[in-house]
Amino acid sequence: MPALIEDYALIGDGHTAALISKEGSIDWLCWPRFDSGACFAALLGTPENGRWLITPDLPDGAPPPVITRRYRGDTLILETDFETPDGRVSLIDFMPVRDGASDLVRIVVGRRGTVKMKMELVLRFDYGSSIPWVSRLPDESGIRAIAGPDLCVLRTPIDVTGENMRTVGEFTVSEGERVPFSLVYSQSHLRLPRALDPHTQFARTENFWLEWSGRSNLDGRWGPAIRRSLITLKALAYEPTGGIVAAPTTSLPEQLGGTRNWDYRYCWLRDATITLLAMMRSGYYDEARAWRAWLGRVMAGSPDQVQIMYGIAGERRLPEWEADWLPGYENSKPVRIGNGAVNQLQLDVYGEVMNALHLARVGGLQGDDTVWSIQRAMLDHLDTIWQEADEGIWETRGGRQQFTFSKVMAWVAYDRAIKSAEQFSLEGPIDHWRTMRSTIHADVCEKSWNPAMNSFAQTYGGGDLDASLLLIPLLGFLPPEDPRVISTLHAIERDLTHDGLVKRYHTSEVQDGLPPGEGTFLACSFWLVDNLALQGRLEEAYAMFERLLGLANDVGLLAEEYDTVAKRLVGNFPQAFSHVALVHTGMNLMRHEQGMAKATGQPASRQDKPLDAVPTKESKT
Repeated sequence: MPALIEDYALIGDGHTAALISKEGSIDWLCWPRFDSGACFAALLGTPENGRWLITPDLPDGAPPPVITRRYRGDTLILETDFETPDGRVSLIDFMPVRDGASDLVRIVVGRRGTVKMKMELVLRFDYGSSIPWVSRLPDESGIRAIAGPDLCVLRTPIDVTGENMRTVGEFTVSEGERVPFSLVYSQSHLRLPRALDPHTQFARTENFWLEWSGRSNLDGRWGPAIRRSLITLKALAYEPTGGIVAAPTTSLPEQLGGTRNWDYRYCWLRDATITLLAMMRSGYYDEARAWRAWLGRVMAGSPDQVQIMYGIAGERRLPEWEADWLPGYENSKPVRIGNGAVNQLQLDVYGEVMNALHLARVGGLQGDDTVWSIQRAMLDHLDTIWQEADEGIWETRGGRQQFTFSKVMAWVAYDRAIKSAEQFSLEGPIDHWRTMRSTIHADVCEKSWNPAMNSFAQTYGGGDLDASLLLIPLLGFLPPEDPRVISTLHAIERDLTHDGLVKRYHTSEVQDGLPPGEGTFLACSFWLVDNLALQGRLEEAYAMFERLLGLANDVGLLAEEYDTVAKRLVGNFPQAFSHVALVHTGMNLMRHEQGMAKATGQPASRQDKPLDAVPTKESKT
């Protein structure tokens, strides 16, 4: 049985990522890309579906080791300490920044006494289904495993043997000793990848992450949590193209034992755009520039063919199928590969993209004429479809509806186009856009407002709440002091929260085409914090933000949702949407504190520059 979702930590190299349990088992890794077939798939099955375990070898009846772990400073290097009666060891895990082949390095370091250790490597390519042929390397320095196009090479100084289709080894480590393991992936038709010194790779990897995280000047009580989220978002970016995956996993359930299990190893325009904004607010313009280039490539072509998501290199076809040989995380089936929502209509992505590109210009990332031409073509197409029903932000599978949030984001698309044209002297039919903006605004206010609920509704003429309504004041559609905004906030607090956290909507009441049941949605809970702050309820906002930070695991990672009954993280992990919401909300709260400090004449305890706007690239540190 796999570990709890919150018991995993993440390492990655800008091409893919691995999940490591507290016990030292790598239970998930897709090689060579985020969306490749997994060679370690125990996360969605059993150890027979692939894992790599390094842990103390304790005698029967011995107490389990005391385990503590942390990231090494502001890096993506994981250190796990095992305290046993005989001594203490550290397991250091990392993936070196890509230089040719992809490596996964593990180093066992003796800290005290002498500890007996064991290693078990179970390679299973193609999502745990293909057993490779294993043979020793010619120089006896390790083994190689081949299955079709896939090749992995394990190099280590310890003796390893084959046992029941596994590679195993035992060794001891004493204080001051280091025992390295290096597993490298390559294609089977190529030459064996050359051996690299693990300790040199460790130093290079540490320097890379410290240099990258050092560009941010975030400090104060929330600085560490925000920096960790930014590092996580960086780890979810596919370095060759700039695409950002929603999560490195597939089919981790939104309800334990349920069927809401989706493949998130792709690039949603919505998720990527808000990640771009978080990176720009934090001064990471290289990542923002790479994402904008990715966006320009994937959106090139006819505007009516814009998709809500793409593959990490811009692939358009992401057919959904089921890996029926995997039992699923805690028997949550099906295990889905690919995502059928790729062909959905979600009008909100037009607003997300227009907002991101506008703020990129504000931040100093001037787009070329082609980018503006694509934006104008998008709006021409939006003219013809904004009144259509769609599947909405939550990708419902129960048929298209007139979702309020989709219309609000259509308004955002025209609003940001007008602002870009006016601020940067860009050519366009501004008068027409103003007319469209006013028309959509009036349409939403008339058709979405439900007097009986004293709230905006999820859909036009509907009677259900939706957490996406919390974004209305954050996007500038209505001001925070508008009575309709305030009463909608109160309705969501009263009827759409469980144990103080926010649900997306009531799955038992809304016909979304799926069986009911899921956890509270963490990004929506961060939006509630933002609304509390806008209403001047700052102490409540601070308290709720601290509570949300407390839901992160011991190394600062969040899943998509939180089960308030089971008290567990659920959904794909770690989730970009949750971490980017944490970044934005944390920075917003810093802004509010600065405003209070200025009003009272007290020194601000956090950044000196305002955080309500994207800094220019000249202010990058």
